[in-house]
Formats: sequence, structure tokens, C-alpha cells
Amino acid sequence: MYKAASARLLLLRSLSSASSVPGKSRLAPSARAALSSRPCAAWVGRAGLARAAGTGPRLAAARAQIGAGAPAVERFQRRMATQATEHAFKNILTSLPKPGGGEYGKFYSLPALNDPRIDKLPYSIRILLESAIRNCDNFQVTTNDVEKIIDWENTSPKLAEIPFKPARVLLQDFTGVPAVVDLAAMRDAMAKLGSDANKINPLVPVDLVIDHSVQVDVARSPNAVQANMELEFSRNKERFGFLKWGSSAFQNMLVVPPGSGIVHQVNLEYLGRVVFNTDGILYPDSVVGTDSHTTMIDGLGVAGWGVGGIEAEATMLGQPMSMVLPGVVGFKLTGKLRSGVIATDLVLTVTQILRKHGVVGKFVEFYGEGMGKLSLADRATIANMSPEYGATMGFFPVDHVTLDYLKLTGRSDETVSMIEAYLRANKMFVDYNEPQTERVYSSYLELDLDEVEPSMSGPKRPHDRVPLKDMKSDWHACLDNKVGFKGFAVPKDQQDKVVKFDFHGQPAEIKHGSVVIAAITSCTNTSNPSVMLGAGLVAKKACELGLEVKPWVKTSLAPGSGVVTKYLLQSGLQEYLNQQGFHIVGYGCTTCIGNSGDLDESVSAAIAENDVVAAAVLSGNRNFEGRVHPLTRANYLASPPLVVAYALAGTVDIDFEKEPIGIGKDGKEVYFRDIWPSTEEIAQVVQSSVLPDMFKGTYEAITKGNPMWNQLTVPEASLYSWDPKSTYIHEPPYFKDMTMSPPGPFAVKDAYCLLNFGDSITTDHISPAGSIHKDSPAAKYLMERGVDRKDFNSYGSRRGNDEVMARGTFANIRIVNKFLKGEVGPKTIHVPTGEKLYVFDAAMRYKSEGLATIILAGAEYGSGSSRDWAAKGPMLLGVKAVIAKSFERIHRSNLVGMGIIPLCFKAGEDADSLGLTGHERYSINLPTNLSEIRPGQDVTVTTDNGKSFTCTLRFDTEVELAYFNHGGILPYVIRNLAQN
Repeated sequence: MYKAASARLLLLRSLSSASSVPGKSRLAPSARAALSSRPCAAWVGRAGLARAAGTGPRLAAARAQIGAGAPAVERFQRRMATQATEHAFKNILTSLPKPGGGEYGKFYSLPALNDPRIDKLPYSIRILLESAIRNCDNFQVTTNDVEKIIDWENTSPKLAEIPFKPARVLLQDFTGVPAVVDLAAMRDAMAKLGSDANKINPLVPVDLVIDHSVQVDVARSPNAVQANMELEFSRNKERFGFLKWGSSAFQNMLVVPPGSGIVHQVNLEYLGRVVFNTDGILYPDSVVGTDSHTTMIDGLGVAGWGVGGIEAEATMLGQPMSMVLPGVVGFKLTGKLRSGVIATDLVLTVTQILRKHGVVGKFVEFYGEGMGKLSLADRATIANMSPEYGATMGFFPVDHVTLDYLKLTGRSDETVSMIEAYLRANKMFVDYNEPQTERVYSSYLELDLDEVEPSMSGPKRPHDRVPLKDMKSDWHACLDNKVGFKGFAVPKDQQDKVVKFDFHGQPAEIKHGSVVIAAITSCTNTSNPSVMLGAGLVAKKACELGLEVKPWVKTSLAPGSGVVTKYLLQSGLQEYLNQQGFHIVGYGCTTCIGNSGDLDESVSAAIAENDVVAAAVLSGNRNFEGRVHPLTRANYLASPPLVVAYALAGTVDIDFEKEPIGIGKDGKEVYFRDIWPSTEEIAQVVQSSVLPDMFKGTYEAITKGNPMWNQLTVPEASLYSWDPKSTYIHEPPYFKDMTMSPPGPFAVKDAYCLLNFGDSITTDHISPAGSIHKDSPAAKYLMERGVDRKDFNSYGSRRGNDEVMARGTFANIRIVNKFLKGEVGPKTIHVPTGEKLYVFDAAMRYKSEGLATIILAGAEYGSGSSRDWAAKGPMLLGVKAVIAKSFERIHRSNLVGMGIIPLCFKAGEDADSLGLTGHERYSINLPTNLSEIRPGQDVTVTTDNGKSFTCTLRFDTEVELAYFNHGGILPYVIRNLAQN
């Protein structure tokens, strides 16, 4: 499956004149200075990462003036291509012997550099260093880049720019569909430009796991898995057929069919290599994924993080990632968790600590003697939540615990031996039985694991941790507080009201805080046997005592892989989960991404007609308002065992230490402590129930598909045949009328403000997500094309149709726009007329009048999932710039990738302090000559009422300026491939 390396690398050489094949020669250290002083290499170093012929901003500008194919450009390309064949580090290419004779392969040896600075580097930075050395061709990656990484302690505070070439790319279907749509459209664009369309092809392994389409339509039923999968295929047959076409049309792409599991769990248990051995060259596994929780793989010692789909597509096509060399926060763990405290409690604590410390844009690296007390699954749980604490990744270096997990999950003994031998030889393995060299970190944190206590998080943000003992008091404070992240502003005289209703012939009641959704779901926890089996033990104890979950609570269990089902059955605990309504509903992301399905009509009516603040409790990682379900305004993240406990209690308005959960079959009160398992109980059932053969058997069958997948028939053509009537797959307009000449930079003149936001606008608010509201512009579009409301499906399922997605941008029902003066919802004010319109309708009116728009925002704009549509949508709406106090890392990158200008207010300033109402017209005085623009420069913004203020231009690298010059990253890639 992964053997196409030679062809892939030859293709990369032919496409971009830059090879990542390990080179044939190496310059001695004494020659590096001479090399970097060559005119060509010096220019490459200054220009940053855009090293493929024609990718540098100065050359891009030259092309626009000279014209593509001009002799001067061709001579320059030939010169650079010749230089690209050199490899500066041939002499450290070292054999790795096998214990019994022979060799595993060769590797680029960090110890052979004899540089004492390397011994102090964080392990996560060593992975960046190895990649730079292995790919060093003084074209895409230079010796100067290598030196920057070696000197990380001094260069990272200066925000030095480096290239990074990940070993592979990971997709899920919600982000994978638009990525494959873009690749298909790029092939069409290449053909229209008269070039070879098949140049658009992944050059690194791409794994796509279909896991985001299953919804909890059927719950509390033994037939739920089959019923939900049938509905999933009926809704998504066209999308699935498109992905199946992509798996054959594009080389080097593996598609894991629906029903196999959650992408991050499949990555952890199966796809993660830890060390690659490609044609005899050994190197660390690394991955970028189009889902922010790609970071889960960091628990396995694989460097990985989320990027936008736009950035991932460029990576697939051989472009090195442009990144700022990150600071690394060292997080020391000591002690061990107390009995009854589990991984979810730990991760919510870590998330709160790191949010407070501030780690946006940084790596977090965990170390210390407490590491040996954490299972690999516990580490993966912490790594998974990196987006919630804001870090690029939370990294756990490989040690003996990692090796044991690899064996448990079915990796062969020879593979594990090779991994250990390579990582030890290259100083990337941590052996806590040996003396530790003190590593240098940008800052330091420490946590005694013994101090961690049972916790929840909510009701609206993942980093708002609530100790379990404080849940009742915190809930009442939330009812009292004004509307906000920790408030619902429910009047005192309304807080205790009870709503009675009829549930299928039996009396039922709910009140503020009643749990109506209890879901064991999400990659965060379903990969962890201790918490999943812990949930089973809670269900078992409750059954034995005679407790039952009320029938109107929508309960569900969505395992992250088939392995979970096997060990729940092996342990005998699935039977008890079923008795409490936690039947398996499918294998994939469900409630955590809003695929919770409908509530029973009687429950929905009781909530909506009486304005009840109903609650959802889920074992997920995201709980932003409006995400889980439109009718659950309070959403709490909890461990799987706590999900079961709260389902049994039926409310979050309970003090588990003092109040009983319910009355047992003997008429006595049952308390939380009566059903909560000890750490020893959980460990015992894990030991007896989680077996290596379960992983082997599950993943041997994973690519065989299932009958519904295998029955899909797709065309074999390399160009996709677009169906203009399709409401799922639509040819996007990004490359319409594209020519070989880049459009160049643009200034913004007299733009109107489309939306005026405060702080913490997430990609859940921006990007189309969840259900399609019946009165929305997207619904109108679908109904005009004959789609019944019952067939609307979700926005996520329609990510391959730009017409639907543009209409769903900023369509979140809980979005707060200052223009609406307290009214919540997806509308805005059309400033020239003062009319209140849907955001899409207002944007289209501006566009039809030839008027540009901008967005004003507060801090942390674009936090949350790494959704490319959060950038694609605004671009299609005509947004030219976003001015914010700060940006989330991935979202800012995505805005750049779509040609939108990101600007930051100066420290201490924002729209309010500057007296901006959003009713002004804005001009951004950005030079139209690329040579006059620099990353991070000051830009003046003026308004039509005489106000003027200075912002920081958030193009962070020279490469991002090159993207801007071309109108975005994908046009940039097309032009470069078309010319080579």
C-alpha cells in the first residue's frame, strides 16, 4: 500500500524540479557557509520556502512582468533544478544494522552531526530537524533552514520561518470531499491551461477515513448500527461514489470505507507508522490532517497536527509547508492519578492549565517520571485535545509504553524492533531507565497527577472545567449569570419550573438542566479502553442495583473502531450498556460533531415551547453552543463513565457527593459512589478483555469494505464528469477564467463591514455545520432544486457543493453579530439600506453592486475545528479582509490560502476602543506592488468618517505573500505545475 515511494519521488522531481529522495553527496560542515553564500542559495534563504522553480515571491512578480516561459525564467529554472540534485548531508547517511545480521536500512544520523545543541533540542523539534536534513536539496529546503532548526533555542523567539515536508496526509470525509473536489477541479484547470491534468496527483501517501457521515437517527435499538448505516448510504451515496472514484482516479490515496471507525482512532491503531522504511531509507512518521484532532497521533510519538484542507492539498502536491519555528512548552508530569480519577479528568485539567498559560502556535512536549504511569491511550486523550488548549500539538516522545502499545495493536515484532532501533540510534527515543539529558524548552509547566480530580467541562466551552463536586453550584450560577459562556440569565422564579409531557403514552417531565442527550462518542475517549470499559462497569453496577435511564433520554454509543465492540463483548459489559440504552449506533463521529439526530418530537416540543435550558452530556471534545444539537443549550464534556452516570441521574443539577442518583430495586437510595468503579477494577477488566488479536482481526478486514460500499459503481475516467443537477458535488468557481498570469496583490477601497463580531467566534459559527434550517438560504436553494426537507441532510455532508456551503456560511443559529444589538442568529444589517437580511443575501447584494466587504472581529477569531469552509465561504461571499484582535493558527492560514487579507489590531486596541461601529466604509492601504509588502508589516486602515488606525499584516511568511500574489494557494500550485 505504501510502496509507491520511488515513482512518487520521481514524479515530484518531474513536477517541481525538487527531490525529497535522499541525495548522493554531502557538503562538509566547513562548506555550508560557502554554499549558503552562493547567489542562488542566498536568494533562496531570504525568500523563505517557496523554492520550487517559480515559487518565490520575487520570481512570481518577475513572471507577471516577463511572461511565463520567458528565456530568463527558463534559465533560472534549469539552474535551480541542477542545484536541487545536490544533497548537503550525504556523509551522515548511516546504516542501521539488524541484531541478527543485515540492515534495516539507512538513515540520516543526527548524532553524526556532532553538534551539542542537538542533545538539548526538544524531541518534537528533532523531528522537524530530521525532515529538513533528509529533504535538504538547497532548493526547497536549504542548509540555512537546517541551521535555523539546530539553533532552535535562539531562532524560535525570532519567529524564524522554516519548511516542513510531512511524511503523509490524513483526511476525513467532511474535509476529504472538498479536498477531492478541489483536486478534480484543479485537473480541469490544468487541462484548460493546456497542461497535463494528471500532474495533479498526491505525491505523499494520503489516507482518507469516511467517518463523519453517520448520524444517530436510530438509538436504543439492537438494530441501530445497520439502520443508521442504511440511512447514511441513502443520504450520501453520491458523495461516497465520488470518494470511491477519487480512490482510483488519484494514485497514492487510500480510502477507508464507512463503518470502519473514527479517523483518529484508525490512525492511532492502524495507520500510524511511527517510523517509515521507504526504499531502504528510515525516517520518522509525521502527518498533517484536515481535522484539528489529528493531534491525537502525537500520543504515539508521531508529529501531527491539523491544517486546513487548502494547505493539505498543497502538501499532497509536493509543496513544503511554510511554518514559523515554534516555541515548545515543556510540561512535566509527576506522581500518578488517584483511584477513580481517569484520563478525561486529566485532559480537562491539562486543557485548563495550558489555556491559562497561553500556548497558541506552540508545541507542548510532555516529560517527567509521571509519564510512565500514563497508558498510551491516556496520552492520546491528552494529545487529542490540543486544539482545545490551543497548541499546535501536544507531543509524547516514543518510549517503552509506546512500543508496548504498538505490539498490543498488532504491529509485528520485527516492525517494533526496527522502530526502537532507529529511534534509539537517532536520539529520538526516551528511556526513563537511563539518565536524562536536560532539554531546553521555551517555558516550563508542571502537574502532579495526584492533584487531578474528577471533572466536567462546560456548559459551552471545552476549557471551562468544572470540578465534579462543584457541578451543582456551578450550574445554578450559570442559570443566574447573564447570557455568555457561563450564563443563561434564567429569572429566579423560572429556574425550578417543571414541564410535564406525554412520552409515548407514559408521563414524563423535564426542567432546566435535564439531560436529554447522553452520548459516548468522539475520538477523544473511544480509543481509550479504560474509560470505555469503565462506562460498562458503571452500567453493570447500576443494572445490578436496579437503576434505569429514563426512556426520553437519547442515549448512544459510537465506538471509534470495531476493536471497542470486541472488547466490550469480551468483557460482557455491552449487555449492561444495552440495558441502559447505550446500544452501539455506528462507527464514526456522531454527537460530537452535531450528528446527534433528532430528539423525539414530544421532547423537542417540551423544550422549545417552554424555553427549557436542556442539557447534553457527551464524551467529546467540543461543546460550543449550537454544535451538539440546536435544542441543547447546555453541553458538558465528560468521561464515558460520567456520561452513563448523568444519564442515570437525568440532570446536571445534582451534587453527586450528597444527593442520590436514584432509588434502587430494594427501595434504597443509590449514590454515585455505589456505581463508580475503582482504578483497580478497571485495570483488571482491561487486562482480561483487550487482546492483540482483536486489533489484527479488525484491521485485516478494514479495507475490504462492506456490502453497501462494495456495490457502489464509479467511472474510471481521470477527469470527473460534473453533474450540474447534483446538490452534493459541484464544480467550484475558484479557477474560473484562470490564466497563467497571477493577478497580483490588491488594496481594499471603501469596503462595507459585512459582520461585526466580538471575541471567540469559532469555525462552528463561521463554517456551515450541523443541520440545515428550514428557513435558511441553503434550504431555499435545495427546495428550488426539488430536494425535500427530509432529504436536506447536514451541511457537512454537502461540503462538496459550494452553492450550498456559501449559503450556509455564518448561518449558525447562535452567532452573535453586534449589528443586531443582542439578537442572536444568522442575519446582519445591509449598511447602505439598513435592512436586516440573511448574511448570504446581504453579501450577494454587496457583490451585485460591485462593493467589497470586510469583517471586524475580536480575540481568537476562527478557533475550533480546522474547517477549510470557514475560509472558502467568506471568500465566496466577497469578503476581502478580516480585521481581528487575534486569530486561531489554522484559520488564519486558511484565510491566506483563499486570498483573504488577515489583519490584527495593535495590542490594546479593538473595534470598540477605536470607536468603530461597523457602519463605516473601510480602505486598507496595502501596496499593489508585491516587492513593497513584507510579512508582519504595519498597514494603515482608514474609514470614510475620518478615522485612521494601524494594523499588523498577518501574512507571516514570504510564501504566504506568494500565495496572496496568485490569489490563493491552489492557483499558485496550478501555475507552477503547469509551467514545469
